[in-house]
Order: sequence, then C-alpha cells, then structure tokens
Amino acid sequence: MDYIIYFILTIGILVFVHEFGHFLAARICKIRTDVFAIGFGKRLFGWNKVNGFTVGDLPKDIDLQGHTDYRLSMLPLGGYVKIAGMVDESFDTSFKDEEPKPYEFRSKPTYQKLFVITAGVLMNLFLTIAIFTGINYFQGKEVIKTTLVGNVQAESFAYDVGFRTGDKILSINDKPVSDWESVYTDLLLSKDESVKKIDVIRDGQQVLIAIPQDSLNKAAQQAFFLPVGEVAPIITDVIKDSPAEDAGIKKKDLIIRIADKPINSSSDVIDIISSNPDHALSMVLLRGKDTVVTAVTPSIDGKIGIGLRNTYMGPSEYKTYSLPSSLSQGISDVVNYVELTYVFIERVFAGKLEVGQAFGGPVKIAQLSAESADLGLVAYLKFLAVLSLSLAILNILPFPVLDGGHFVIILIEGIMRREIPIKIKMAIQNVGFIILLLLMAFIIYNDIINL
Repeated sequence: MDYIIYFILTIGILVFVHEFGHFLAARICKIRTDVFAIGFGKRLFGWNKVNGFTVGDLPKDIDLQGHTDYRLSMLPLGGYVKIAGMVDESFDTSFKDEEPKPYEFRSKPTYQKLFVITAGVLMNLFLTIAIFTGINYFQGKEVIKTTLVGNVQAESFAYDVGFRTGDKILSINDKPVSDWESVYTDLLLSKDESVKKIDVIRDGQQVLIAIPQDSLNKAAQQAFFLPVGEVAPIITDVIKDSPAEDAGIKKKDLIIRIADKPINSSSDVIDIISSNPDHALSMVLLRGKDTVVTAVTPSIDGKIGIGLRNTYMGPSEYKTYSLPSSLSQGISDVVNYVELTYVFIERVFAGKLEVGQAFGGPVKIAQLSAESADLGLVAYLKFLAVLSLSLAILNILPFPVLDGGHFVIILIEGIMRREIPIKIKMAIQNVGFIILLLLMAFIIYNDIINL
C-alpha cells in the first residue's frame, strides 16, 4: 500500500509541475487551454468556471467559453494540458478544416510555440534546482573525505580488475580525485575512453589499474567497491509475510553479523543469504541502541525479503553553504546528473547497456519512492529532484509524442514558414505513441521480473 501511495504522490507532483509549465506558458501567450488533467482516461472529478465542481464526465455539448476544466482522471500515469489548435497525444484534429483562430496554438509565431512546448521541461528543471538548492542551504552536504578503497572481496569485479583493500586512488585518466564522490563521478561519466586508467598507491608503490569501459558499464550499475570505513547495511524494506518478517526483522535495523560472520556491506549479506537457501542463519542486528539476535531461514531461491542500503561511518565532513553558493552548488549538481543521464542514454543506444538496466517504469518508481520516503524527507526530496530531472531530459529527446518531438516539428515548420500537413503530424504521433507504449510495456515487464 505504501508503494501505491508514494507512487501517486510522486507522479502527481512531477506531472503537476510539468503540465503547469505548459499551462502557464500558454496563458502568457494568450493561448486557450481547454483541459488541465492529472492522470489519463476517464474524468473522475474536476472544476471549471462554467458549471463548477462536478463528478464524472462533462456533458458533450458543454461550452467552456474559453475557460479551463481542471480535472483528476482515472489512470495516475501522467497528465496533460489540452491546448487549443495543437496536434498532441489527445489526437484531436477537429479544428483541421477551420481557419486558425487568434487564441489557438497554430496561429502563434514560432518563438511562442517553442516557449510553450519547452515550458514543462523548464519547470521540471527549476524544481530540481530548487530542491538541490534548498537541501544545500538548510542541511548542507556530506562529503566522504577519502579515496581509500575499503574491503575488496576475492573473486569480486573490483578484485579481478586489480583493486585491493587499502588502495588509495590518486587519479582517474590523469585527473586527480580528492573525495569519494569525485571517484565515482569520474568512473561513471565516461564517454569516448575505451579504457579507464586508475592510478593508486599500494604499500608505498604507485600501481596502474586499467578497466575496459565495456566491463565498467556493467559493473557501475552497483557499487562494486566501497570507501574505507565501517560500512554497515541498513534494512530499508521488509516484505510482508517474508522470512525476514517472520524472524522479527524491521526497517532501519543495521545488520552486524550473519552466521557469525561480520558484515561490511550489502554484498556480504546477499552472498551469505543467497548461498544458504532453506538453511537457518543466525543474525545480529542493531536496532537503535539495542542489539537484537534472531534467526532467519532464506527461501528456496535464497532470499529473505528485505531491501538494503549501505551506511557510511568513515571520514567525512559536512559542507555548509550560503544562499548564493547553495544555488551555485545546486546548478552544479544538476549539471552532473544531466551528464550522467546522457551517458547512460548514449550507452543504451550504443548497445552497451540494456534498456531495463538504465530505465525504470512505474513499478520501480513506486518502489524507490517508498524506500526514499522511509529514509526521511531529505532522501525523498533528493529522489524527487533526480526523477524530475530525468523526466525533463527524457521529454526533451527528439522523439514523436514527447516535447522534444514537438519541438523539432515546430522548428521545421518555422524554417519552412508553413505548417506540416495534419495527416503527416498524426502519422508521426501515432508511430511515436505505439513505440512509446511498447517501450513502456518492456520496462514495466523488466520492473516486475526484477522485483
């Protein structure tokens, strides 16, 4: 139930912000907006100036007299603003045989059309910057002040490519690194390099580690090595009626030991549990200030039904920011996330990364929304900011149905100084809509099988 509530809340916020951008820009340009909807499909209820608050569909012959019907619709998977005189995902072409009216989208100059179509993306971008700025100003930012590699297990990816426990990372592709964020950012934000060259100090000697980029693309989906420091995994979720719930395990428990083995990271937990299906395992947990001892029996497929996140207790410092520097750092954070997102998109199109690994659908969003909310308001706001930015980036891609696809069509019409025939626009929209539906179905399928 938590997943559903947080999914609706998260999507509702992001859709409202995005569509409000389109709505506001249309109003500024004196374009009529017939509908402002959160959700798709059947109208549940709404309000307009003509007949006030009503439940269910509006009468088919209603004349809104230029006003907007603000509504909540049945499927909470998005939303839309129905802009008069525009061919969009509503596929309404009732105006095609009429002369453009002054209040219609199609009668406006190119620069106003482009402003309206990009306003949703801009609002999502502003929301992301505002959240990051607020977090930086009111809370500051924890910086992991080390480049020392923590526990590296034999036969792990990190071990196989050459890392050893206690390595101090000096530089990545000749770029010096000073903290753990810069280590991971420089590893992930790679474009043209076929090999990552990492200089480390080991036992007083400088050692070069070379990682093929293709291998790194796959490994970077997880934290394949961790900074030095006590890294104890915290339980973020306990599935109902699971072995973990039966054993009395609770959210926010820290896992200290399993089967008398000390636990340093989430991978330790996964390795021990997955290799002991249907065998009782002792567990030592830290719950607040109390130590809890229990026993859990993994299912036949080696799972106990918990979500995990690592906690860091090594050397760190908290940076505080003034309001101007908070804004500057917020913009810098956004730039880093934009670069990272486009790197992942580029890898998908290059065939170096599977679509299911790079993108998550409604199920994944619901899961991450609930998990981040469980970790507190700041964690949820960070998740909301990153998701808002992802929505902006994906929407601006030049693909039919998306804002970026509309942008390209408007730009072409502006250069040609005439409208593309509506039949062609409709064909483009239909093809794009079908491809998008198939892609979403594939992503949702991946979400479900990876639960």
